[in-house]
Amino acid sequence: MKIFIICSKAFYGKVPGIKKILENKGNIITLPNCFDAPETEDKYRKLGFEAHSKWKGEKLKHSATVILENDAVLVLNFEKNGIKNYIGGATFLEMYDAFKLGKKIYLYNDIPDGMLKDEIVGFYPVIINGDLSKIN
Repeated sequence: MKIFIICSKAFYGKVPGIKKILENKGNIITLPNCFDAPETEDKYRKLGFEAHSKWKGEKLKHSATVILENDAVLVLNFEKNGIKNYIGGATFLEMYDAFKLGKKIYLYNDIPDGMLKDEIVGFYPVIINGDLSKIN
């Protein structure tokens, strides 16, 4: 299976280990946007509103294309800044794109409580609770 890992850049440190496990099971993994250069967004933010807006929009459009090329997304949702099972705005939008395209959506941990919980429930994700063997 071809899997696109999506998550907050705060979780990028967890990606290599998860990628290795999934690849050892024969999956093809696409890494999160800017995985190799997580500081990129901050660079564009410093260039000002126009530059950051254009860059962010391009990344969101790019994600939709990447999702189309994959069979599933794996959402890495861990605790961030005291928020359990954090899913940020860009990740939520990537989940929505996957939902619209009929792709499988795997959540590493439970759906976070918050204002988007009902929408995430509506995406009908498979919650694996850290068990990568549930991805099939």
